[in-house]
Amino acid sequence: MALLQISEPGESPAPHQRRLAIGIDLGTTNSLVATVRNSIAVVLNDADGHPLLPSIVRYLADGSVQVGFSAEAQQARDAKNTIVSAKRFMGRGLKDVPYPENSPYDFVDAPGMVQIRTVAGVKSPVEVSADILRTLRVRAEASLGISPGAAAGGSDAAELYGAVITVPAYFDDAQRQATKDAAKLAGLNVMRLLNEPTAAAIAYGLDNAAEGIYAVFDLGGGTFDVSILKLSRGVFEVMATGGDSALGGDDFDHRLFCWVLERAKLAPLSDEDTRLMLSRARQVKEDLTNHVEARFNARLSTKEVVDVVVNQQDFWDMSQTLVAKTLAPTRRALRDAGLAAADVKGVVMVGGATRMPHVQRAVGELFGQVPLNNLDPDKVVALGAAMQANALAGNRSSEEDWLLLDVVPLSLGIETMGGLVEKVIPRNSTLPVSRAQEFTTFKDGQTAMAIHVVQGERELVSDCRSLARFELRGIPPMAAGAARIRVTYQVDADGLMSVAAREATTGVEASVAVKPSYGLSDGEITRMLRDSFEHARDDVHLRALREQQVEGSRMVESVRAALAQDGDLLSVEERAAIDAAISVLEKSMAGSDHRVVKAAIERANHATDAFAARRMDRSVKSALAGRNIATI
Repeated sequence: MALLQISEPGESPAPHQRRLAIGIDLGTTNSLVATVRNSIAVVLNDADGHPLLPSIVRYLADGSVQVGFSAEAQQARDAKNTIVSAKRFMGRGLKDVPYPENSPYDFVDAPGMVQIRTVAGVKSPVEVSADILRTLRVRAEASLGISPGAAAGGSDAAELYGAVITVPAYFDDAQRQATKDAAKLAGLNVMRLLNEPTAAAIAYGLDNAAEGIYAVFDLGGGTFDVSILKLSRGVFEVMATGGDSALGGDDFDHRLFCWVLERAKLAPLSDEDTRLMLSRARQVKEDLTNHVEARFNARLSTKEVVDVVVNQQDFWDMSQTLVAKTLAPTRRALRDAGLAAADVKGVVMVGGATRMPHVQRAVGELFGQVPLNNLDPDKVVALGAAMQANALAGNRSSEEDWLLLDVVPLSLGIETMGGLVEKVIPRNSTLPVSRAQEFTTFKDGQTAMAIHVVQGERELVSDCRSLARFELRGIPPMAAGAARIRVTYQVDADGLMSVAAREATTGVEASVAVKPSYGLSDGEITRMLRDSFEHARDDVHLRALREQQVEGSRMVESVRAALAQDGDLLSVEERAAIDAAISVLEKSMAGSDHRVVKAAIERANHATDAFAARRMDRSVKSALAGRNIATI
């Protein structure tokens, strides 16, 4: 039997060929890049041996850019042009920035994602993040012996095949898309966006060595995440996730900064002195991790010297409320997973801010066990991302493979009549996920439908976040409720969403890839979840009211159309009774009690029963007129 030739001689790939891939932890305070060498994940250092790259970018008038330590050294002297913690601005608008007047930046008041004016022009958080990612890419290429710029998914060993970039589990669709855009600007082929807690679990080797339920507590420089994972034979299933996208080590620095301002009785500071004091606050916070007390010392531009001694107890007292803000989402994640703290086998600590002793103690007390912190919390996420990148590049054997099952952090839904939200994909649904639901038209002859995609946990659209809008046109004119519109939501493994709508009889279709200009405001995700619990009873009543109001409107419209067409079937008294019932229904719909509206609908139904029967008789007689039994 002849052999089937599938490639020219010399063109078939070597079976042992290894693709070069990297994992990147794009952090608020520091960023890292890692890869797998000889089956071991390692962080790649810069030329000076530093594993961490400060996530700081300085723009100069000549168009040049400083990234990392060189920018950090100038942050106090050139605060307006040195951008720190850009991750906190990703996917957000200016209205989402807390107290912009207290920031050293010159924000541009424009729609869409926040912009910062520098001497090198207006910069967005995406561009700032791209400069950080580009620096990490260059570091990786130098370490791996890759020619600069040889990327974008080639199969040649001399090229960078791709990267896995980590994001907070609580990043919404806009923030994830912004991260992907930054990577594209940096010349990186993104194989996957990986949630930071899941990356940490991979790095800990939980894929092979552990079975059971684990919690990953991730407190970084600017964001906080907690995930509850169920591990079973290489399957990582995220059962629930929680967090605060505007809480991190930066907030502890700011709390210490404000305490020192008050203790030293300082006048309002310049932008440069503010940045200097915040930098000193971070150093003191880190010193207090291993020392009972630390000295806060700074010389301001006014020649004034700040010299304050801070002890551990002072720092713990002033930041205790911040620690408490991490525990509330943790308890909620446990509740969402249907678990008690005692059900958790181990707690993995991730992020540099988890080094603080009072954070470690609080987490230990909550779970009743000593947290796992044997890996460097700064490096653990990058190491896990490198291992996932290595797997996606095809460098792992099938025996070593694992399956990652992340979840949707907030419910995704559609607006229905009355401003109500119909949830299509509930929060904590496993990714990737695709769900479809059928909807119909509200009015007779309706030929178009507006699709409004929303995100949140409340029952009313006004209490949720709008993500996208599009229209489905070309619906054949039918009676209200006759059309069948199938709306399909799809969320991929990166948490990015697309929505499609299709009319059943004609096949007409419309779709949108959800890519909003900016995402949820600071703490908005946390607020959405909190409000969903606090207002659950009110939401139930409001939803019931809106549903009855929609039903009442439908009845009023259909009865009036019927009266206009067949009103001659009624006597004066019967017409007056129906008019009175409809009038009562309209008045009840302006009230706030859904039970009153429901009762009015039932009375209107009763009042129109005889009229509906006569209309049916007339319709049947009209249809049978002039026809004999043989033709029917």
